[in-house]
Amino acid sequence: MIAVLSMHTMGLYGFLQEFPLEEQYQAVKTRISHDLIQVALRLVCALLLLWICAKIFAPFAALMAWALILAITLYPLHLRLRDALAWSDARTATVISGSGLLLLGVPTVLLGMSLVDHIASIITQWQQGSLDIVPPDESVKDWPLVGERVYAIWLEASDNLAELLADHGEEVRSLLKRFVGGTTSMLTTVGLFLGAIVVAGIMMAYGRAGSSAMGRIAVTLVGNARGEELQVLSVATTRSVATGVIGVAVIQSLLLGIGFLWAEVPAAGVLAVLALITGIIQLPALLITLPVLIWLWTSGGAGEASAVMDVVITIYLIIAGLADNVLKPILLGRGVDVPMPVVLIGALGGMVGMGLIGLFIGSVVLAIGYQLLWAWVDREARQAAVNETSDPS
Repeated sequence: MIAVLSMHTMGLYGFLQEFPLEEQYQAVKTRISHDLIQVALRLVCALLLLWICAKIFAPFAALMAWALILAITLYPLHLRLRDALAWSDARTATVISGSGLLLLGVPTVLLGMSLVDHIASIITQWQQGSLDIVPPDESVKDWPLVGERVYAIWLEASDNLAELLADHGEEVRSLLKRFVGGTTSMLTTVGLFLGAIVVAGIMMAYGRAGSSAMGRIAVTLVGNARGEELQVLSVATTRSVATGVIGVAVIQSLLLGIGFLWAEVPAAGVLAVLALITGIIQLPALLITLPVLIWLWTSGGAGEASAVMDVVITIYLIIAGLADNVLKPILLGRGVDVPMPVVLIGALGGMVGMGLIGLFIGSVVLAIGYQLLWAWVDREARQAAVNETSDPS
C-alpha cells in the first residue's frame, strides 16, 4: 500500500509541473481525494472478503484446528516410520490415520451398538411390564462420595420403579435430557476426532509442502528470521503441550487406575477416568486419591489384605498422585525456547476460555507473545545502546 502511494506521489509531482500554483492546489486536492477513496474502497473490499471467508470456514474451524494439532504431534512418528520402513509419505500417513480410526472408531461403534441394544431391551421390558431391577449389593454403600445416595435410589427403584418415577418425575426428565444431550455431545466429539484424524493424515502426507507454506506465511507477517523462529516455536509448543499436559494426565491416570484395581476400589475404571479429566484440567490428583485412601482405611480396603498391604497401596497411590509434579517439568516446555510457566499459564488460560483446544491455542499464542515482547525489548535496548555510542557528548 505504501509503495502504491509512493508511485502515485511521484506521478503527481511530474504532473503538477505543467500547471500554475492555484491549479496545482486543486489538482493535488482532487488527486488526494481520489487516492484516499481508492484506498478506502480497497480496504473495505479486503475486510469484506476476509469476513466472508471466515464465515465459510467457521463450520470447519474446530475440525481443522484439531487436525493441525494431531498432524503436528504425530509428524515425528510419521517421519520415523517412513524412514524405518522406506515407505512413501502417503502410505505412512494412511497407516497412522487408519490405526487411529481403528483405535477410536471400532470401540465407539461397538459401545454405541451395545448402548442402543440395551436401551431398546429396557424399553421393551418396560412396555411388557417385565422390567425387574436387581437390588443393590451392600458394597455399593462403600463407593467413595456417592455410595449412600446411589444405594438409596437403587434400592427404591428395585422395590417400586413406577412409584420412584412418579415421585421424581421432574428429576427423571431432567436427567434424561442431560443424558441425551451428553450422548449427542459425546458422539459429536468422537465424530469430530475421527474426521480430524483423516484430515491429519492428509496433512502429514503433504507435510513438507504444508510446512513450507506456513513458513512463507510467517515470514510474510513478521519477516525472515523472526518468521522462521516463530514457526518453529509454534510447532514445538504444540508438541510440548500434547506430551506435557495430556500425555502426563494419561500416564498418571493409568498409574492411579492400576492402584485402584490393586486396592479393589469399587468403580475403579470410573475413578481412573475422573483422574484423567482432573489431570487434563490441571487439578490435583489428591481430589481423587484422598477419598480412595479414606475408603481404604475405613472399610478394610484391599479385600483380605493385611494392614501392611494397605500401607504399601497407600504409598503407591501417593506416589502416583504426585507423579505429575515430576513428569510435567520434564516434558512440558521441552524443546521450547520459552519458560515452562509461560507455556503452562497459556495452556490453563486457553482451556478456561476455549475448552480443551484452548490448551494448545492458549499456550502457542502466549509463547509467541512472550517471544515478540522480548524481541521488542531487546531491539529497544540495542537502539538505546547505539544512541549512547553515537552521542558526541
